[in-house]
Amino acid sequence: MDISAYMQSLGRQARAAGRVLASADSAQKNAALDAIATALESARAALAEANAKDLAAGRAKGLDEAMLDRLALTAARIDGMIEGLRQVSALPDPVGEITDMSFRPSGIQLGKMRVPLGVIGIIYESRPNVTIDAASLCLKSGNATILRGGSEAIHSNTAIAACIAAGLAQAGLPAGCVQVVETTDRAAVAELITLSEYVDVIVPRGGKSLIERISRDARVPVLKHLDGICHVYIDDSADMDKAFAIAVNAKTHRYGVCNAMETLLVNQGVAFEILPRLAEAYSAKGVELRGCEKTRAVIDALPATEEDWGTEYLAPVLSIRVVDDMAAAIDHIETYSSRHTDVIVTEDYSRAHQFLRQVDSSSVMVNASSRFADGFEYGLGAEIGISTDKLHARGPVGLEGLTSQKWIVFGTGQIRR
Repeated sequence: MDISAYMQSLGRQARAAGRVLASADSAQKNAALDAIATALESARAALAEANAKDLAAGRAKGLDEAMLDRLALTAARIDGMIEGLRQVSALPDPVGEITDMSFRPSGIQLGKMRVPLGVIGIIYESRPNVTIDAASLCLKSGNATILRGGSEAIHSNTAIAACIAAGLAQAGLPAGCVQVVETTDRAAVAELITLSEYVDVIVPRGGKSLIERISRDARVPVLKHLDGICHVYIDDSADMDKAFAIAVNAKTHRYGVCNAMETLLVNQGVAFEILPRLAEAYSAKGVELRGCEKTRAVIDALPATEEDWGTEYLAPVLSIRVVDDMAAAIDHIETYSSRHTDVIVTEDYSRAHQFLRQVDSSSVMVNASSRFADGFEYGLGAEIGISTDKLHARGPVGLEGLTSQKWIVFGTGQIRR
């Protein structure tokens, strides 16, 4: 295959389809989403069979358990994909929304109209459900998309792509609205991120090395999702039952996800009260603990190194630091956080608001698990990713994050004097 010619062809088709999709009404876009959901429901057996091939190949290649977990397309995750499609279908369509209308002294009336970004290239690893999340959000927001999943999920993504194609056809939309790259050749990524003639935005979802490479080499604007080095800080005013439940859930609900806690910070005033209880719960779930000297004076843990504080484990490993106070916790977060999601557990209202103001992350939480940093949980239907950028979107990126605004002007014959 001539990779360059192939990717150019995908780009041309996406650009042409994007023009059609940008003018499609909500009913047609929703019909496509509903038809894709129906196709997924009918293709459960085929999806499971395709995913089994990917899992078998992954085990043969020696993929670790966290990677295999992200790759697995369980019945519950298929349910989630279908539910995500239905939820996105039910969401208000942002495209064409007009806001901020006002009259100027000249008599012109101006405002802003929400419009699609155009063509979005999405590069991701492992998780085949991302294919549906990305397709559904791009469709509803009027954007054509080119999806390049990881080679380890090629069979699953191909099976999902067939369902998407069927849904688009049933709704009368061009196949170019959603295209899944069919080659596993890495050269396709290099081509996609330089297709500035056809692609408006690149969204990379995956490991730190992938995102750093895309950000470095792309000739197209990149909406980044960096690693998730998420913290939970247990304040000395915290309710210990809340703190226990949140700290266990944030780490052990799922390991191979970006919103899992990787570092637990504990105020020294409650370390002897909460850490032994947490250590027992983590041990029961097979979590390896790495702690600072103060932590190891309270519980059994391996010595934490400087590298641990900046590591996204995506595995049953947790680093723990005992800190003097909230200011020390915020200093630690400022030094090591990836600006994804950080949590305080406290019953002190003023400290909660100070934490919210001072911690500069895309999601900052009070008395809730970091696992809630998710487009579905935020009511977005699904997410294209969790942006750790400050421009153009931040946090879970849903429909509005995949649109822009243009100025619109209504006149009655005014001329500039």
